[in-house]
Amino acid sequence: MQAQQVINLPFETPANIFWTGEENDYHSEDWNTRVITNVSKPSMIVYEPSEDMKNGVGVIVGPGGGMYAHSIESEGEWVADWLVKKGVTVFVLKYRLVPYQGDAVKAFGDPKENTIQRAKSMLPYAVADGLSAVDYVRAHADEFKLDINKVGFMGFSAGGAVTMGVTQKAESGTMPNFIVPVYPWMTIVDPLDIPENAPPMLVVCASDDPLGLAPLSVDLYNKWLVQNKSVALHMYAKGGHGFGMRTQNLATDNWIERFYEWLIDEGFLK
Repeated sequence: MQAQQVINLPFETPANIFWTGEENDYHSEDWNTRVITNVSKPSMIVYEPSEDMKNGVGVIVGPGGGMYAHSIESEGEWVADWLVKKGVTVFVLKYRLVPYQGDAVKAFGDPKENTIQRAKSMLPYAVADGLSAVDYVRAHADEFKLDINKVGFMGFSAGGAVTMGVTQKAESGTMPNFIVPVYPWMTIVDPLDIPENAPPMLVVCASDDPLGLAPLSVDLYNKWLVQNKSVALHMYAKGGHGFGMRTQNLATDNWIERFYEWLIDEGFLK
C-alpha cells in the first residue's frame, strides 16, 4: 500500500533542543524492523481508502520507539494497511524525536544515555505535534470525507504516552473522539487529571510486557472506570512489548480486530 500524501504540520522551534542532519530511515538490527529517527519536523503520512469504502472515521496513529525512533512498519504502515481496507482513513504521525545522528535505537539501549529523562523532556513537543495533527485533520475533514466527531488517536508505547498527553492537554477542538493507547509507556507521562470530556478509551497490553507496563495499563483503565468514562481493556497473557502488527502466532495477532469491534460497540462504525 502506498501513502497518498505527506502533510507537514506547524510547530514551534524549541529553545533548548537542537537537531543536526536529516531524518534517518533504516533497518534496525536490534529491533529487527525498519525505523525512522532524528525527526525534527512533525508530519503525517496519509493513507486513504477508496472513495466507495470511506466510512467517515479517521485515526491518527503514533508509532512507538522510546521517543528515539518511530517503529514505522508494525506500529504505523501495517496498521494503516489493515484499517484502510475497512474504510478508515489513517494518518501516521511522525512526531518529533530525541535528536540523534547515527543508530538511535542502539543509543536508546545505552545506560549512559539517560533515556527516560531525555524521553520525558521530548514528550511535550511530541504532544504538541499530536494536538496539531488532530487540529489539521478536523480542519480538513471535508477534504478527506471524515466526520469531525469520528477522529481518534492511537499510539504504541511512546506513542501511547503521546496519546495520553494529547488527551490531557487537548482543548475542545483538539480532543480526540476516541483514544487507543497500546502498551502505553506511562512511565514518562505526568500524573493524569482525567478531563471532564475524556473520550472513550480502549487500552491494549500484554501481562508479560518486559517493561512492566501491564500494571500501569490496568491503572489507566481504572482511572477512566472510576470516573464513569467509557473504557475497555484487552490484557493478553502473552505478547511481550512492541507486538504491534507483528505475527507471533499468539492472541495478540488479532488485537486490531478487537479494536474494530470496539469501534462498532462505541457507535463510530455500523
